[in-house]
Amino acid sequence: MTESMAWLGRDARRARKEGMPAVTRRQRDRLADMVAHARAASPYYRSLYRGLPERIEDPTLLPVTDKKKLMGHFDDWVADRAITYEKVRAFSDDPDRIGQRFHGKYMVATTSGTSGRRGLFVLDDRYMDVGAALTSRALASWLGPAGLLRAATRGGRFAQLVATGGHYVGFAAYSRTLLAGGWRSKLIRAFPVHTPMAQLVAELNEYRPAFVIGYASTIMLLTAEQEAGRLRIDPVLVQPAGETMSTDDTDRIARAFRTTVRAMYSATECTYLSHSCAHGWYHVNSDWAVLEPVDAEHRPTPPGQYSHTVLISNLANRVQPFLRYDLGDSVMLRPDPCPCGNPLPALRVQGRSGDILTFPTHGGDPVQLAPLAFGTLFDRTPGVELFQIEQTAPSSLRVRLLPAADADPERVWQTAHLELTRLLADNALDHVTVQRAEEPPQQAPGGKYRTVIPFDRTGSRP
Repeated sequence: MTESMAWLGRDARRARKEGMPAVTRRQRDRLADMVAHARAASPYYRSLYRGLPERIEDPTLLPVTDKKKLMGHFDDWVADRAITYEKVRAFSDDPDRIGQRFHGKYMVATTSGTSGRRGLFVLDDRYMDVGAALTSRALASWLGPAGLLRAATRGGRFAQLVATGGHYVGFAAYSRTLLAGGWRSKLIRAFPVHTPMAQLVAELNEYRPAFVIGYASTIMLLTAEQEAGRLRIDPVLVQPAGETMSTDDTDRIARAFRTTVRAMYSATECTYLSHSCAHGWYHVNSDWAVLEPVDAEHRPTPPGQYSHTVLISNLANRVQPFLRYDLGDSVMLRPDPCPCGNPLPALRVQGRSGDILTFPTHGGDPVQLAPLAFGTLFDRTPGVELFQIEQTAPSSLRVRLLPAADADPERVWQTAHLELTRLLADNALDHVTVQRAEEPPQQAPGGKYRTVIPFDRTGSRP
């Protein structure tokens, strides 16, 4: 069987048409196949799964993994034995290689995610093809033939609001499309999220996209610009991603742009994890992913209750398997069928708030920066293991860094400080002071790290 893009699209449609028994059957078979592959090709998983049954269709039989554990065993984790951490790190440290194929066949993506801890991920063509097929199917279901026709009459152009300058999955995939050429490369353009707002608005007004896809907090900033009349675009679809959005947020976006709004809940580790419906629920693509809401002891959380964290298994990426991987978010499964009619499991997400920082200016109008602008800055700074930025006063930032074990702390700070002051200057925020903290990043009471902490104007934060 050849898993071409066309076959993947047909199989996804067929599974959903047949209902959850067909989806579950595919999930079990693909999980068993991925576990068997991981055991055979990855020394890490071979050791981790020693003593487990030969065929595993139930994910709860597997031990839990997370970013720290897997990154600590990188060379044994990857299933392609020619890949090493040092080779991937050298590749990811070179911005000229963004979008190029690593070892001639893989895409490399880096992330700090909401945890602030850097990850280096290798993604194969199967993973990318599954993601493209599921996203295309979601797009068609959201808009229908009439909506797709409207998009075509408006030029069919995609505006991607992404972090640039590093091997982030959205920008790496965009760069790969440009390198491949063809008609797709002519319909897509990346807009850096750290672009000063006035410039970003002007560029979008000129481009007039039919689709706007990107980081949720940046889309919320653009929504305010559209409401004020400075941004004047009429997309057929706005698709926020990367952060939790309330129904009030999505309703506001829909009113401002007079368009359809559908969000994504996903991660670099599983970009196709879920897509939202008209009722604001995320539907999990369970034929190609396993999602388990669990408590602090990794026991199942009942539907209708928010979990302590969530475990995911990516059933497509064979070069670097993610199995029962702790994503760190709090989610709630819907206990009853979703009124939209989609049979796939539906969930809400509590664990990804986008903390926008607002700064006063000498001109009177405040400047707002999305958290991704800071996150990608530290993600591309060599030697940063963990970071945290706290706005301690309206015009003051305190930076907490945990350097990697083999890094020079002074050099890491100097590089990070230079990049941060440059970001502030580009946004006319030269007056904002930056302080180096002696203490490492601080955990919230629940044990998680907030990478960006806005100024507490109420005085309620201890």
